[in-house]
Amino acid sequence: MAYTKFYHVLSFYLATLIAIYEFLLSVLPYILNPASILIAFADAFLGLYFRLCGLSPCTIELDEQTTMHFWSSNPRRSNKPDLLMLHGYGGNSKWQFMHQVGSLSRTFNLYVPDLLFFGKSYTKMSDRTEVFQAKCVAEGLRRLGVERFGVYSISYGGFVAYWLAAMYPEAVERLVIVSCGIGMTEEQKKDQLNKIGRSALKLLVPESAHDLRGLVNISMHKATPVKWVPDVVIRGFINVTYEKNRKQKLEMAEYLLREKADLNLPSLTQETLIIWGDKDAVFPVNLAYELQRHLGPKSKVEIIKDTGHAVNMDAPISLNALITSFVLGDRFESSK
Repeated sequence: MAYTKFYHVLSFYLATLIAIYEFLLSVLPYILNPASILIAFADAFLGLYFRLCGLSPCTIELDEQTTMHFWSSNPRRSNKPDLLMLHGYGGNSKWQFMHQVGSLSRTFNLYVPDLLFFGKSYTKMSDRTEVFQAKCVAEGLRRLGVERFGVYSISYGGFVAYWLAAMYPEAVERLVIVSCGIGMTEEQKKDQLNKIGRSALKLLVPESAHDLRGLVNISMHKATPVKWVPDVVIRGFINVTYEKNRKQKLEMAEYLLREKADLNLPSLTQETLIIWGDKDAVFPVNLAYELQRHLGPKSKVEIIKDTGHAVNMDAPISLNALITSFVLGDRFESSK
């Protein structure tokens, strides 16, 4: 008992020291920009929170050209199933999953990568497809010794997760897709872009405070404090989270927007849970049912009321409960 207490105290202090060290390194490029320093401090604090949730950072050199960064459960518990979490556009994995790792880490061994060009993941390769992202994630997990796992994905991460499940059916056990427009037709994509009424590229990769406010407003249905945040702070957030690899992020977004609808989108063998917010202004809720019809009887849809596109922000408690019960099997089995 005494040893366990000592271990937890020591782990806390070590994690704090590491977070401070990483923060000091991260603020050097922004030393003349106080707002950016504030955001860099918040980013470092999120890193400390991830550590306190039992996750450790790990950088994996897949080859001479590609590096993947993961947050992964350490130690890995044999009595917990493994769960991969794939983020969308809108910051790195820490910012997008800050409301979820605490809850989900109590039930799962978590593996949370930064997708390529987000956070610390990078490649010199010119491939900007979700298929390439999926291959890199799969190789990273293989290097970490993860053979079978469930997947929770949101928005852009859903495109990556779909191809991961299609290409590696022996590895992906169950799949959760949240607010993802995979399977949209050309006409649906064009109509939705017209409804948004502004540059999708500037929403996905904001340049100004106006752009980022627009992204938050279209993604979240519930009230958000961003309306009261000064522009200088928002510009600091953009500087810290979007400026690095901006060119590559734009190239990925351009590919996603111009990509032709896949008329031969593969079906999946895994049981799949499709989750949507009923107020999603990015991908209309009817797309959830269209994806379910494509996947067939092994899939089901859950709609969360009064929730927008960013379900992870608007309704994290409901989302965490759905993910947990489905991946563990309770909800899916009880519905049969």
